[in-house]
Amino acid sequence: MEEKKEDVLIVAYEYTMARFERTIKRLIIALIITIVLLCATNALWIYEWNQYDYADYSIDSRDGGNANYLEAGANGVINNAEGSSEKADSER
Repeated sequence: MEEKKEDVLIVAYEYTMARFERTIKRLIIALIITIVLLCATNALWIYEWNQYDYADYSIDSRDGGNANYLEAGANGVINNAEGSSEKADSER
């Protein structure tokens, strides 16, 4: 059986291509908006993350024993750590 080739009217072809161009344009705009919003949310996240005050505690027990310290605003929570005084280490 012979297959019949159907010719597509040039008007239908141009209409379809114009519709695809509009679709691609909308997809590109959506992609650009998505990238901009992603960068904005990451910048906001980094800004908020850096608002916290990170502190590094250095406690010296002087005799090489345990060093206790009370955290500010911790409602009486006492932290216990090993002392690492240079003086105590050199005396050993």
